[in-house]
Amino acid sequence: MKLVVNGNTMEVAGVQTVGDLIKELKLAGKGAIVELNEEILSKSEHAEAVLANGDKVEIVHFVGGG
Repeated sequence: MKLVVNGNTMEVAGVQTVGDLIKELKLAGKGAIVELNEEILSKSEHAEAVLANGDKVEIVHFVGGG
């Protein structure tokens, strides 16, 4: 399936939900905020939000530092 993630087109296999995508990108547990097709999802929606070919996903995650 082709997705547009943070403005970049990427091909992903075995990914069906936003939760799957977050795991695939190794962002699980990193406090990611996700927007699917211009709609912000709550964390509880990640596991249920089904992705389709051509979906646009924006992911923002926080990085600590000082």
